[in-house]
Amino acid sequence: MKTLPAIDWKRADALIALALEEDLGEAGDVTTNSVIPEDLVTEAVFLAKEDLICAGLPVAERLFQTLDSSLQWETLVQEGEFCPKGTLMARVRGSARILLTGERTALNFLQRLCGVATASKKYQDAAGNSCRILDTRKTTPGWRNLEKYAVAVGGAFNHRIGLYDRVMIKDNHRELAGLEGAGGIARSVERARNMYPNLEIEVEVDSLDELAEAVNTGAEYILLDNMTDEMMAEAVKFVNGRSKLEASGGITLARIPSAAKTGVDFISAGALTHSVKSCDISMDIQLPGGEK
Repeated sequence: MKTLPAIDWKRADALIALALEEDLGEAGDVTTNSVIPEDLVTEAVFLAKEDLICAGLPVAERLFQTLDSSLQWETLVQEGEFCPKGTLMARVRGSARILLTGERTALNFLQRLCGVATASKKYQDAAGNSCRILDTRKTTPGWRNLEKYAVAVGGAFNHRIGLYDRVMIKDNHRELAGLEGAGGIARSVERARNMYPNLEIEVEVDSLDELAEAVNTGAEYILLDNMTDEMMAEAVKFVNGRSKLEASGGITLARIPSAAKTGVDFISAGALTHSVKSCDISMDIQLPGGEK
């Protein structure tokens, strides 16, 4: 079974605090505080209003615990579980004021992360088992750890986390360093290998000529940028396992199956995080007598 990445709670807690601060300001929830009795206790449930992959319940729970540690939280589905429309995902009981105050912010986290996980599941299913779908650095500022967590929950895979954990040489690097043209890729890789001998190296290429130079450098990964399926299939045949190949460049969900069939090892998709649709989830308050 796939091991999920850990949520970085130091970053998540800071994000939760920021989200609550921007919603509550200095005065707090003035409507709830003026209308709802302070001692009223109630229960609420989180309801999936469309088919989705669950991701982010621990974050929603953490948010409510931040507001009031005495709240009682019950998780009803697991992270990564498929939730058909109508699924009860979680239940929370406590101060009605706290539940109403945290409702929108908790839903913002949960809906976004479920959206990322649901999209990731669709992309990975389209690729099949022979090719891994990767995310990118095209994440919401401050949300990277959570969004990459949701990608993995949905069944896809994480690319590098940031600029620090893999060397990735693109055409801009070579051009600015005066290393464009023949031999530039080899010299770029040599420089990177000398400075960071313990890091894996990936090289971006956009032609089969550049591919030939890149594979001879011993780079662990080669990114095939904006290539047709026919070019990628030819690249796979030429490389013959000497480097791992990643297809990238606006590959839509509709094109994933044909791109995967070329034999590339990975397909990276910025759409998993930069333009994903949040899922439709509600938090329904249970009124006295069982009414909503």
